[in-house]
Amino acid sequence: MLAGAAALLVAELVARAAGSTGPVVAVGNAVVSLAPPSARDAGIGLFGTLDKPLLVGGVLLVCAALAAQAGRLHRRSRVRAALLIAALSVLAATAVAADPGGGGVAALAVGAALLLTGVLLLDLLLAPASRPTPEGRRQFLQRAALLGVLVVAGGTLLRALDGSAVVQRARAALRLPVPGRRALGNPVTTELGLPGLTPLVTPNARFYRIDTALVVPQVDPQGWTLSVDGMVDRPLQLSLEDLLALPQVEADITLQCVSNEVGGNLVGLARWQGVLLSDLLERAGASPSASQVVGVSVDGFTGGFPTSYATDGRPSMVALGMNGELLPVQHGFPARLVVPGLYGYVSATKWLRSVTLTTWEGFDGFWVPRGWSKLGPIKVASRIDVPADGATVAAGTVTVAGMAWAPGRGRGITSVQVRVDEAGPWLEAELGGALSEDAWRQWRLEWQATPGEHLLQVRATDRPGKEQDARLAPPRPDGATGLHDVRVLVRA
Repeated sequence: MLAGAAALLVAELVARAAGSTGPVVAVGNAVVSLAPPSARDAGIGLFGTLDKPLLVGGVLLVCAALAAQAGRLHRRSRVRAALLIAALSVLAATAVAADPGGGGVAALAVGAALLLTGVLLLDLLLAPASRPTPEGRRQFLQRAALLGVLVVAGGTLLRALDGSAVVQRARAALRLPVPGRRALGNPVTTELGLPGLTPLVTPNARFYRIDTALVVPQVDPQGWTLSVDGMVDRPLQLSLEDLLALPQVEADITLQCVSNEVGGNLVGLARWQGVLLSDLLERAGASPSASQVVGVSVDGFTGGFPTSYATDGRPSMVALGMNGELLPVQHGFPARLVVPGLYGYVSATKWLRSVTLTTWEGFDGFWVPRGWSKLGPIKVASRIDVPADGATVAAGTVTVAGMAWAPGRGRGITSVQVRVDEAGPWLEAELGGALSEDAWRQWRLEWQATPGEHLLQVRATDRPGKEQDARLAPPRPDGATGLHDVRVLVRA
């Protein structure tokens, strides 16, 4: 296992030197790509935002187990151990070659580093251990201790090379300009302020993160540019400084992941700031026949949506700021897309590299061939935050409260109703203030609770009059439907 850790570390350092994705992340990406859709959905459903670190940890555990097996084989046959290491090296090299951040030359270098380092170190460690003498044991322990120190030192070096410190320093040196246009309400006067109720604006540290990046991309803004290309007359190349110098808009927008279950928490509102996508498309001279905008991430992820969502007056933007600060690295620094009314899998590309105009038929984003709908408008949704499912409350006046959302141009929530037990009538809830039509709203209902077990359900209606779909459906292929409910016990 020690030899395997050292070999893997050398391969990761070789990958860094080649500017390539490392073998651990490349294998993890391959697992995500090859896994059946049901397995990916189950992973997100079970583990939420922990799915990525758990997958990386699983890859490392498998590597440790296979390294231990190579050690056992070596005691009986050095050739068999070498063949196992060679097979693992070929697997890692293949994953690196297939990865969007890898390549053929880097794959060969990574595979060779794994094979040579693994075989040589295993021989080096086990040669003295094969002699059952005090001197042989002493020599083995000395070599193992030295290799352990080198592995720790190499791991420290690897962390120093991951670019995070450089990116954080570059981010800290930049300033978010004052936006010239604001489309905001006043959260101080619109918050209902109830214990347990989700705040209107989600803090950056609590904002959900669901994406395909196993390791958060570290993009140095000094060398980064955003391309606006494809079906345009004047392709653009814009640095972060260029984007920060353009007219800025700020807007309160609710984003939701398509994987969010009914009543789930993969949804949040932030005060986004950036450059209107319509302004960039106008500067680039977008072709009238372009019917799709495709966002491309530095890690190869793609998401596409109709051009109408960028030009119909909603504040669709290349976002540079989030809740009054530059985008956090984990949420897309230096730039990402934010499009009100669409699930993130088609619209919210993070770590943006390019905005490409094409036809609707000419390109499918990352998730479309994997069984998800090509068009992903966010459905009318609502959630009960308090009381929690399974809670026990005292009889009398009980506050029922939660959130409701239907972001998008001409939408927003206009009504929320709560039902007590399946045979009960729908009762109109009080709505908190609306920050914007793209923002979710808080709601509450004062319920006169009677002793016993009760089922509470909620439904919402948007401005055009579309009522929340009560039919129960899973997130795939275009978002979950159904009414959120909680069971509570009322004691006398």
